[in-house]
Amino acid sequence: MEDYLEAILDIANKQKRVRVTDVSLYLNVRKPSVNSAVKKLKAMKLLKHEKYGDIQLTERGEKLAEKILQKHNVLFNFLSEYLDVPKDIAAVEACKIEHNISAETLKKLSDFIDCIKNMNFQKS
Repeated sequence: MEDYLEAILDIANKQKRVRVTDVSLYLNVRKPSVNSAVKKLKAMKLLKHEKYGDIQLTERGEKLAEKILQKHNVLFNFLSEYLDVPKDIAAVEACKIEHNISAETLKKLSDFIDCIKNMNFQKS
């Protein structure tokens, strides 16, 4: 479900409307999978959606999606910038890790990155 929230937020930030088709293409999944996820997220009051209409995150859904996206970005940047993992691999792996990393570990990783930045870390 987190992937769907993150996708909806990212699409909404790039274009005015978010449709089932947009999410399907973005995540490379079939429309019935999107419809199923949308129903679940709607039941959880994380988004609004009328049949054949646009998908809109609720305030709560948007906050949760932003948190997920922040996790993804921290992990992606660490993997790609500091460990020199190729960006396509870093994107996939950050997505896998973001669903399992604890808030405490993420905070420590963020603090570590800030420490490295303050030391003017240079890749060799």
